[in-house]
Amino acid sequence: MGGILKRLCCQPLLVNGPSDHVHMLFVLPARLPLADIIEKTKANSSRWVHERFANQRDFAWQQGYTAFSVSPSNRQRVLDYITRQEEHHRKRTFQEEVMTFLKRSGIPFDPRHVFD
Repeated sequence: MGGILKRLCCQPLLVNGPSDHVHMLFVLPARLPLADIIEKTKANSSRWVHERFANQRDFAWQQGYTAFSVSPSNRQRVLDYITRQEEHHRKRTFQEEVMTFLKRSGIPFDPRHVFD
């Protein structure tokens, strides 16, 4: 996924996650919309999985995604967080994590539809 981001003119800083999701910290180029970057990263990474792992033919990303901007002053904190994903998810599920981020960010959401 880091290579895909590079080909899209992003600067990947870290890509990591457990088996059910991924966290990516990257510098978004001003000329490309985030939605395009996510769409192309998901499409190309899905194709890569399907081509290389015959037993993963059913692999697919969820339809949506969650994204947050990060100030340069918080970059190291986010890098540390992404690095410790396996440890972090022993205490909190992916779903709990997303809802916590949404609440902390003041983003209204309907829990019934967050993971459609």
